[in-house]
Amino acid sequence: MAIPVKLQAFEGPLDLLLHLIDKNKIDIYDIPIAEITDQYLAYVKQMDHEDMDVTSEFMVMAATLIDIKCRMLLPKETDEEGEEEDPREELVRQLLEYKEYKVLAQRLREYMDRAGDVVCRSQSLPEEVASYRPPVDTEELFKDVTLDRLHEIFTFVLRRQEDKVDPIRSKFGHIEREEVSLPDKLNYVEIFTRKNRRVSFRKLLERQHTRMHVIVTFLAVLELMKLGRIQVTQEDTFGEIEIESLEDVNDTTRVGDSYSEDA
Repeated sequence: MAIPVKLQAFEGPLDLLLHLIDKNKIDIYDIPIAEITDQYLAYVKQMDHEDMDVTSEFMVMAATLIDIKCRMLLPKETDEEGEEEDPREELVRQLLEYKEYKVLAQRLREYMDRAGDVVCRSQSLPEEVASYRPPVDTEELFKDVTLDRLHEIFTFVLRRQEDKVDPIRSKFGHIEREEVSLPDKLNYVEIFTRKNRRVSFRKLLERQHTRMHVIVTFLAVLELMKLGRIQVTQEDTFGEIEIESLEDVNDTTRVGDSYSEDA
């Protein structure tokens, strides 16, 4: 009567090979393929063959080991550089990768086991620290923008505003222009950039209806840059100048309201 033997369960063929290498204290870079193949086949013969999916994986590795064993008996092949090729090289690479994954998996399990012992405390900063904002570095703010480029766009938009004036109808009569205040334009530019986050400096000026609106809008942009509410960047030397808001989109404060009082 045969004595039943309970075999150790392995996660796959590579797991079994690593077990045999560790058990026999073999150098993974110099595997005695004949010895390992015999031990591997002995284990496969004792396996439970009911699960064909698992068994097929072990059988494929058995065929690979036998193939390597046969190639070891033949004269060694050489690569393009004239160096001898080791038939075990690919197998060694797979074993090293699997061993690395196995170590990482063990570390993740350890981290998961210790995760329940970790408690994170909610942030509790003093109000003075939470409300602190670093001072604005004007040199850093203007490093990508030249005044010549700003002046060029400013002049271009003014010229376009002049071209919109009808030379005939403009002589029909004098229309009083509505006064444009800098605080109002500060609020306008601030809200517009806060809502859109990133806008073109050229398109912002082109949205203005009159020459005076263009001038005051230009001044508002410079003032908001100085206050650190927006930043202006230019990726290329002659590229488009972009205005980006540095404020929270949900912020409801307006610099123009306090600006009129300070003025």
